Amino acid sequence: MSEKLKLGIPKGSLQEATIALFKRSGWTINVNSRSYFPEINDPFIECAICRAQEMSRYVENGTLDAGLTGKDWIAENSSDVHVVADLIYSKVSARPARWVLAVPYDSPISRLEDLAGKKIATELVAFTRRFFAARGIEVTIEFSWGATEAKVVSGLADAIVEVTETESTIKAHGLRIIHELMQTNTQLIVNHAAWKVPPKRKKIEQIALLLQGALLGDKMVGLKMNVPEERMEQVVAMLPSLKSPTVAPLYRSTYFSVEIMVSREIVRDLIPKLLENGAEGIIEYPLNKVV
Repeated sequence: MSEKLKLGIPKGSLQEATIALFKRSGWTINVNSRSYFPEINDPFIECAICRAQEMSRYVENGTLDAGLTGKDWIAENSSDVHVVADLIYSKVSARPARWVLAVPYDSPISRLEDLAGKKIATELVAFTRRFFAARGIEVTIEFSWGATEAKVVSGLADAIVEVTETESTIKAHGLRIIHELMQTNTQLIVNHAAWKVPPKRKKIEQIALLLQGALLGDKMVGLKMNVPEERMEQVVAMLPSLKSPTVAPLYRSTYFSVEIMVSREIVRDLIPKLLENGAEGIIEYPLNKVV
């Protein structure tokens, strides 16, 4: 490869989760607190730390070839970039975050139309302005540098547009949600010029493949068990799997070894049922990647 891939790693709340995801995918990123250019164990990649809010602009103008940032910040900046992969992960949960409109619990505001002539505080200024303009509702949008919930609690704004995953912070400030503006998740993006360079495109596709594999692996586990021949059909019928389970006869035995991959969420209910239906010696093991 004649040129290294310049890859942006999001600074802030996503940084730790992103580095952990890359580690599960096979890349170790070492961040020095005094440097914005962490080391990575891949001679064809150069990393740079960049705020997620600015990432799409730097990818679009070619300062970075590729980067990871939120779908929300791509929309906020109206960036013209190629989205290679959707990656749902965060430091809190494995579901998309939501940008919501919230007001004080005792506010008379209950609909978007009730905000006409009101003031809204948010970090997502451009998107919010377009959102209300498209609906013909005239509002004042003010940028919030942080602690956005406090703006409405202290009377500096009538409502806020804020991102949430669990709603806990919004509820803790005595606010209620009246509308969801958008769902967002992390996306791997690349500028159009870099996407046309075969070696860079190949490296980006490799990153996307393994990051997605690591995320899927985190949602699943492997199960291995021994099943007597007379119970095989009954047990196999219970097994949800990506494909048919792997089955092999045990040496000099009437038992079979059965192995599958299943969603982590169903294992706690599935294992007791398997035991009740004749499975024995059940082993559950984590999966690093599923590709």
